[in-house]
Amino acid sequence: MSDPQSSLPPEFADALAGVNDVAFRSEIHVTDIPAPEGIAPFSRAWSATIDHRGSDADHGTARLVMLFDPSSPDSWGGRFRAVCFAKAPLDQAMGDDPFLPKVAWSWLTDALEHRGADYSRASGTSSTIVSTGFGELETDQVGTEIEMRASWSPGTGPLAPHVDAWSEFVCMLAGLPPQSEGVTPLRPAGER
Repeated sequence: MSDPQSSLPPEFADALAGVNDVAFRSEIHVTDIPAPEGIAPFSRAWSATIDHRGSDADHGTARLVMLFDPSSPDSWGGRFRAVCFAKAPLDQAMGDDPFLPKVAWSWLTDALEHRGADYSRASGTSSTIVSTGFGELETDQVGTEIEMRASWSPGTGPLAPHVDAWSEFVCMLAGLPPQSEGVTPLRPAGER
């Protein structure tokens, strides 16, 4: 990853200092992307794609934005906020599971806790999307995927554990075996 930290306030740059040293799993490809403007005075963003077992199929994508606002917005409860989006294809039967959203949410919070990421004010939504083709796309199979949108307020410590936890969460959502014991992965569509 490149280092666009030269124009950031020292507190934000210091918090981001270890992010470039995060060792991502070989199945996840993370790149710096332009951060959205107008959300906070300072931000840094990443995009991730999952390459599951070397196939060309889509096994998941995600984005993470770290925000910094020296004014400490009341809704954040501090100067930092992390915002993430992740989606991955699912087996249709898995998409029908009513507990799936809660399980996926627990993967995120468990990953944050296992990585020692100090955080508060976590919130998010989970959506299961079922797509059915019509007309010229009628021969396509029914597609099911899960989407997660989440945010949380990192404490004043380093942000590397948050980035590391996000990457592990994205891998679990995409059906890769977890690196934490006692967690069962989802299986991507067609891999039963």
